[in-house]
Amino acid sequence: MIPKIILGQGDTRRLIAYLFGKGTANEHVAPHLVASWNGFAPDPGRSPHRDPKEVEKQLHTQLDQPVAMLGRRAPKTTVWHCPVRAAPEDPILTDDQWAEIARRIVAAAGIAPTGDTEACRWVAVRHADDHIHIAATLVRQDGRRPRRDHDIRAVQKEARQIEIDYGLRRLKPGDGTAAKRPTSKEHFKARRLGQDATFREILRLRVRRAMAAASTEAEFFALLEATGVTVRLKLGPSGDALGCNFALPGDTNDKGEPVFYAGSTLAGDLSLPKIRQRLATTSPEPVAIRPGNPWHQATAATERIPHHLAHSDDAVAQGQLAALGGALDLLPLTAPPAARAELEHAAVAFERATRSRIAADHVSSRVLRRSVQVIWKDPARHGDGAGLAMLLDVALTAVAYAMHWHRIRQHAQQQAAAEQTLIHLQAAYAQIAGPVLAGLASRAPSPQIQRRYAHQLQQAVPEHADRILADSAWDALATVLAQAEAAGHNATAILDRALSQRTLDDAHSPARALTWRIRRLGERHAPGPRAQAANADHPTAPRSQEPQTRRR
Repeated sequence: MIPKIILGQGDTRRLIAYLFGKGTANEHVAPHLVASWNGFAPDPGRSPHRDPKEVEKQLHTQLDQPVAMLGRRAPKTTVWHCPVRAAPEDPILTDDQWAEIARRIVAAAGIAPTGDTEACRWVAVRHADDHIHIAATLVRQDGRRPRRDHDIRAVQKEARQIEIDYGLRRLKPGDGTAAKRPTSKEHFKARRLGQDATFREILRLRVRRAMAAASTEAEFFALLEATGVTVRLKLGPSGDALGCNFALPGDTNDKGEPVFYAGSTLAGDLSLPKIRQRLATTSPEPVAIRPGNPWHQATAATERIPHHLAHSDDAVAQGQLAALGGALDLLPLTAPPAARAELEHAAVAFERATRSRIAADHVSSRVLRRSVQVIWKDPARHGDGAGLAMLLDVALTAVAYAMHWHRIRQHAQQQAAAEQTLIHLQAAYAQIAGPVLAGLASRAPSPQIQRRYAHQLQQAVPEHADRILADSAWDALATVLAQAEAAGHNATAILDRALSQRTLDDAHSPARALTWRIRRLGERHAPGPRAQAANADHPTAPRSQEPQTRRR
């Protein structure tokens, strides 16, 4: 159940007219009162022998009477409006049930505490099966103002209890960092235009992608312009930009004017100061970036995220999650068409997991951000999909760790977002990795060479050897081992290095996990004979035993 508090100025006349009108998309069906402050307020929807407009006037006049009595002493903000919406899968509630819910909401908000006969005046209007609107005035009948400290938090808490009491879908408690939801009007507008997403949601994604792709503020604005986003800067007295609003083509109001959204209303981290902070802390350093395969660099950086989440301070961990969110925002633009939809869904879902009350330290995430930017700017490096498959393989582990990190900090909404992200990432990974693994398997080395690799596996990792050899990805693993040998690597040494990176205890497909690791290691410069001899004299460090939280 979702309650949403909206404050307004003036009187309740326009609000009452809207609530008892037809609605902007014919969504108002038989509007009528289900509850009021006194139990017998005039009902424009249930007065068949009177002009509805006259009843509306009588209703808003009675609602506004305490405000009118104060005259010039009345507060500036006097209208309290709270739509309360049930989930689509919830049972249809009766008018009496909605009436009780309305009374609980206004009591929790401090608008009309239970038993307070001098409280604010309010009404609850129902014009659809799944929601009501509560309209109230913010002056009590004794002329005082209501005590509504933290009413948003109190109403949300009461809504969670109502869900339990009525057997409704239970939502996760939030921490105030979620992006603003599209309004009903925005949803109806999108539906009318045949869009799957609202303009607000489309705009949020485009701004996030521009922020993930840009290295400078100028590049950020250029990328927005290239994707059709109109930017309107808010200038201070000095002429410096203090904020920015964004609009999409085709999104206009009744006057045909563009509908602008402030960055901070799209999401808390999309205000201009927050965008500048992110760009300043993650922009390229004034040194040359080490050459190499950007897919490998991004994969290595993503592979370190679980360690940061398990061992770094919360600020660094939060910065890593923000960087991972930026990477997921850009990955759909590099993916094959068949996998783009799932990656889009994953990016949208994980957006909620990138924000909490913890201030993010973005400095440690520079490598991931820069390498993904290089991938996005150079489509020629996409290759056969192996780079994306490798990156998604470690991203699955990173998202699973993010889910655990949020769980132990009681970030319920963020944890749920990470869980949803995993579902979409796993689907995308299967679509991308399948053809790549099949291609590698088709080039498997001879049975004699495979027997040698099998013996090396049994020597190096006896606890997993049988699973690896029986794995459907074994032929692909044998292929990348052969390719590494052809490039000058020692098969035993590179296998030991791959095994030392992470434990295989929770790997759903240990052969597949090793395939990506060896593919990445094998493309690095092979050590010379002396270095290989030295490595043989100094075995690799024991394999990591970090706790795992997902199966892949």
